[in-house]
Parts: sequence; structure tokens; C-alpha cells
Amino acid sequence: MINPATRAFVIARAGNRCEYCHLPQQGYVAALNVDHVISLPHLRDDDRGNLAFCCPKCNRKKGPNLAGIDPLTRSMVPLFHPRNDEWAQHFRWSGPLVLGLTARGRATIAVLDLNDQERVRLRRALIAEGTFGAG
Repeated sequence: MINPATRAFVIARAGNRCEYCHLPQQGYVAALNVDHVISLPHLRDDDRGNLAFCCPKCNRKKGPNLAGIDPLTRSMVPLFHPRNDEWAQHFRWSGPLVLGLTARGRATIAVLDLNDQERVRLRRALIAEGTFGAG
């Protein structure tokens, strides 16, 4: 169990949005989660460097995965790691769509299904409201 001070730190560091798909907490009915980037079956580590703020959908899709297949090269690559990787180096926005700039970005989009219809619809609505800053 993550202590309240660590949880508050992780949420503030993330700007109260999912560190993978960037949807804000206010865009979700369900609460976002503090996620272990390297999941507990692989590494029992509650250190802040292994924690990310994550929406329920990204958390569920990521699960214990550490890697994925880049759909372009078909090679196995590590997934995006919010503590070690810079989001803008691996992804960019095209309106409500997340585009992968690297093999890691493309594999993360595929595994976490970052452009599923529900999230794209939600991002489009938030962009129209002016509360989401995607491309």
C-alpha cells in the first residue's frame, strides 16, 4: 500500500494526469491509480522512482508488461518508462491521437491501446472544452 504522502507526491509530479495517455483526472469517472512502472511480480519496489500516476485503462492494459512489439519493425522493445524516458521524445500529438516517434513509443501505443475510440472521443471533447492541450 502506497502511503498518502507518496501518493500525493506522485499525483503532483504527474500534474494530476495519466503519465502514459495524458488524460487528466477530471476526464475520468474512476480515480486514477498510483502504478508500479516495473510491476510487483518483477520488482517489489515502492520507491518513488518506480511509481507513476496512471488511468485505470492504461494500468489494466500495461499490467505486468515491460516490453511490447513495435508494429513497424516487429522487434521487441521496452515500454515507455515515465521516470526514465521523456514523453515528447517518444510521442507527439495529432489532435486527439497519440503518434509514436520511436519503436518504444509505437510499442507503448499498441500495448496500452492509447488511441482506442473511447479515449480519442474523450480527448476530442476535452480539446473542444479547452481543457486538454493535445496538438
